[in-house]
Amino acid sequence: MKVFEKVKDLQEYLSGQKNPIGLVPTMGALHQGHLSLLQNSKKDNATTVVSIFVNPIQFNDKKDFDKYPRLLDNDLKLLDNYNCDVVFAPSVEEIYPEPPQESYDFGYLDKVLEGAFRPGHFNGVAIVVNRLFNIVKPDRAYFGKKDYQQYIIIKQLVKQQNLPIEIIAVPIVREPSGLAMSSRNLRLSENELQIAPEIYKALYLAKNLAYKKSINEVKQAVIDHLTQFLDFKIEYVEIVNADNLKTMNDWNEGKPIILIATWLGDVRLIDNMELF
Repeated sequence: MKVFEKVKDLQEYLSGQKNPIGLVPTMGALHQGHLSLLQNSKKDNATTVVSIFVNPIQFNDKKDFDKYPRLLDNDLKLLDNYNCDVVFAPSVEEIYPEPPQESYDFGYLDKVLEGAFRPGHFNGVAIVVNRLFNIVKPDRAYFGKKDYQQYIIIKQLVKQQNLPIEIIAVPIVREPSGLAMSSRNLRLSENELQIAPEIYKALYLAKNLAYKKSINEVKQAVIDHLTQFLDFKIEYVEIVNADNLKTMNDWNEGKPIILIATWLGDVRLIDNMELF
């Protein structure tokens, strides 16, 4: 496994490697969800690059950025064990030698759901992902479905920029309890780890009620389930069309997916489940 911190060194090395190239962009603190992205890329591509970069411009709250777990040594051991080909772990200065000025217009896609609560977040994501695309020049890039809105926006980014990159969504990897794997789970207390799987139970409740009750009734059932637990502070529960994130009022309006964002203590968790 080769590890690079400099763009120039990475590009020189990749110029001599076999195509196709797969890219797995991460912010580190790797878990089985990230490793499933790596495994999918290795299956599809001759060379796989995993990037590890905690992107400061996608955090609305500096405290959240400061608290984000950074475990580079552990991450590198894990990736080596899983036969990763190349790791790109740049500094902030390497990615942003000058303050970034780019601005992307995704229409309503980055204004709803996460965008409504984290203004500017997806512009920060788009900036760093587009820079990684330009650095690595992958044939395919892999994103987890846990960040479903991000996946839809990255597909739109590739379309807007006319990039020859296939964006592949990989299913959510869950703990045995049903809790979606996330780097943020490291910040949950023992008590919070006991409560967090109720998010999955709420999503599964929605799956069982879908098409049997109205969309509003299903959303209310999910809210009622979560609010039994006072530790949850819900930001949103929405059922939207999985293709375009448009709010659905009727089950026949598209392929429904339910998305949840909630605070548990001082940790913000997101999750989703396809209902079709």
